[in-house]
This record gives sequence, structure tokens and C-alpha cells, in this order.
Amino acid sequence: MLDWLLQKLPPAYRSKARDYLVLTRMDRPIGALLLLWPTWWALWLAAADFPPVKLLAIFTLGVFSMRAAGCAINDFADRKLDPQVARTAGRPIAAGRVTPREALIVFASLLVFSFILVVFTNKLTIELSFAGAALAALYPFTKRYTHLPQVVLGAAFGWSIPMAFAAVSNTVPAVGWLLFIANIIWSVVYDTQYAMVDRDDDLKAGAKSTAILFGDADLPILGILMGTFLLAMLFVGQRATLGWPYWLSLLVAAGLFGWQMWRIQGRERDACLWAFRNNNWLGMALWIGIVLALAVR
Repeated sequence: MLDWLLQKLPPAYRSKARDYLVLTRMDRPIGALLLLWPTWWALWLAAADFPPVKLLAIFTLGVFSMRAAGCAINDFADRKLDPQVARTAGRPIAAGRVTPREALIVFASLLVFSFILVVFTNKLTIELSFAGAALAALYPFTKRYTHLPQVVLGAAFGWSIPMAFAAVSNTVPAVGWLLFIANIIWSVVYDTQYAMVDRDDDLKAGAKSTAILFGDADLPILGILMGTFLLAMLFVGQRATLGWPYWLSLLVAAGLFGWQMWRIQGRERDACLWAFRNNNWLGMALWIGIVLALAVR
């Protein structure tokens, strides 16, 4: 896909442009989608209907730009770690195709673009955006100092939730913060599944993660976190007075969690990666449930 998109560029620029796109994971949209669904949950709940088109466009573009910025700063932070991990050794900085300085320029440029988008909202959203940028910059460095970088990732990925409520209603109600907490829990679930893929390599390289922290208790803890997320989302549905389509989507989410747990019971790398990616469908199912529940009111 990237090669097709870049085929009209002059050959001299094509290779470098491809490296920048890979640096920002434009070839792997799953991370952006896992950030997009909670953002859309928040926009629809805040508006209690189809959200304003301007805000939908701003936040959708912001999701992709901030996720791309996060990937660039993540690879900068991991430039000495990535070459030691089989899955990440071919990344542009680790392989020497993009310099650390170039990665920082890409990160800064994407932050500026994202901030320009936020300028078209309101004062509260602009103020909240600074915390979001700080979380995005902080996350990649936490894996050196704590076994809970997934919690910081969840806060960074979920900060669009209070921002969306602020942009729509100029306030962040209790349901917005409840949704934010639920998203942190969900992020810990799917990023722990992702970290289980690299657990052996991370142990050798000295990186920290919840997958390492949980150890042999990873599956029971994941089950507890999944149940807690579903309970939090049940409370979200109650507070937002959502109807039967949402409750049906919550059952679908529970079923998908059960499928994930069944697939990863042997802790094989491919199964853990599949479970991580399967969360995209879970996020989409909950969004569809929210949209339909609001539509049939």
C-alpha cells in the first residue's frame, strides 16, 4: 500500500518518505484504530447524537497525527533497545534508515499539526491538549523505570476522551472521566497482550512491562481486567441512559474477550498478537452499540 501511495514521488525522495511513513506506523493502522474508537465513543456520548462534523473531522485527524507522533518519539526513546528485539530490529531508526534527529523533527512537526487542529475548538480543550502532549512524550521513557508503562499508554491514548467532551460541551462530566478510566483498563489489557509477544526479548534487553510484572499470573490478571473494563462500561451505559443496542454490544465485547483468552491460553506469540489486534473489533462493536442506542432513543 505504501509503495502504491508513493509511486508518484521522484525516486530520490521515495525511499526516505517510505521510511518516515513506517516510522509513524502508517503501514500499521491498528494502533490508530485502538485510539480512534474511544475518541468516537466520547464524541457520540458527549453530543448524545451524531457529533458536530467539524469536531468529528478535527478529532479523527488528531487521532492519526498524535498516534504517528507517539510512534516517532517511541522509536527515538527505544533506539538502543529496538535492535535487541527481533520484532523491532528492522524499524527505521534501529536499522539506521532514519536518524534520531529526524525522528524528533517528525515528532515536533506532528505535535504542531495536532495543536493547530485543537486551536479550532475551545479554551478548555486547548488547555487539556497540553497534558495530552506531555503524556504522549512521557510514555516511551516509562518502560525503563516502571513495569506499568501500559497504564501511562492508556492515559495517553485515552486523553482524547476528556478533550472530546470538553470540545462538545465545554465541560468534562463524570461519565467522561469514567470512560477515561475504562479506556485505561482496556489499554492495559491489549497492550499487555502485545507485550507478551516480546516478553522474552524484553527481559534480555532490560525493558519493563505489565507482561513481565504479571509473570505466570498474566492470564488470570487479564481476565480480572477484562471484567473490570466491562463493569466500567456497564456504568457508562447506565449514566448515559443507553438502550438495548449498547447492552447487546457489551455482550459482544464480553464474547470477544472470551475468545481472546481462549486463544492466548498457550501464550504463543502469534496468538497474543492476534488477541491484541482483535481488540479493534471490540472497540468498533462498542461504538456501533453507542451509535445505535442513541439513534433509537
